[in-house]
Amino acid sequence: MTAPEVSPAQPAHRGEAARALANVESSSDVTVDRYLYPTTTGDRDDRQNWADVYLPPGEHEKNSVPLVVLIHGGGWESKLGADVFVSLSKRLAERGLAVYNLEYRRVGSGGGWPTTFKDVAAALDFVPHVQSALPEISLHNAIVVGHSAGGQLAMWSGTRHNLEPDEIGASPVFRPTYAISLAGTLDMRQAVLNGNPRARRVMGGLPSEVPSHYTSVSPIENIDPDMPIIAMTGTADTVVPPSMSSNYVKAVKKAGGRGALVTFPGVDHTRIVAPDAETFPQIIETISRAAHDAHED
Repeated sequence: MTAPEVSPAQPAHRGEAARALANVESSSDVTVDRYLYPTTTGDRDDRQNWADVYLPPGEHEKNSVPLVVLIHGGGWESKLGADVFVSLSKRLAERGLAVYNLEYRRVGSGGGWPTTFKDVAAALDFVPHVQSALPEISLHNAIVVGHSAGGQLAMWSGTRHNLEPDEIGASPVFRPTYAISLAGTLDMRQAVLNGNPRARRVMGGLPSEVPSHYTSVSPIENIDPDMPIIAMTGTADTVVPPSMSSNYVKAVKKAGGRGALVTFPGVDHTRIVAPDAETFPQIIETISRAAHDAHED
């Protein structure tokens, strides 16, 4: 059963989104609205099936503001949510970008296989409806960025058009054409072999038990050489080893694609995205430059 589409999109729970924005110190006039996206699972959770849309200050012409989609991490589990990206969303909006910071159901709050992946696909496919309500947003060469588990979801989201019709997330209505991973879990089989129980839980079993799940959503098994990527990682990351990012970039280049690896000496898994970290300005600059450059292509 597929939930009905909502068009045109209407913002919801503005107070919640605005309160999250108010907690970030700044004097800019960035605006934020929360949108509830329809799911494809036959049910939904308004506490989780939403996306906050941040817009830069001022008036903007139609199709003039580049779009960045953010997908948070947290091991695909419910302990962390999209609020961890409030500061990043605001800073990017201050750089002239529209930001779509999405939430999804996770293990422990109704998610897991296949719901988590269906939610992320549904949230992305709702972007054109949001753009119809906010025509200043440009969908030309949109960028997706994800941290940790969100890095896996981000890379996968940019390659859904290559999936078989019966696979989760196939035949996307919208897809980003540039992806940036921040300490992303880019090889799900290897993550399980490394002893990551969270990867096994969200996949619904071991690679030997559900091999098709891994084939379908593991980024290193779904490389699209036409999608440029950047993988950023810290050398002190003991949660997702830096080799996962470097191996992914090597695989992208071997396939004939464009991939760049950025390493931060001495930075661990969570510090890489901390707003007060020394890495934060470079991450903002990298995303901002990539989004603006891609929009101009």
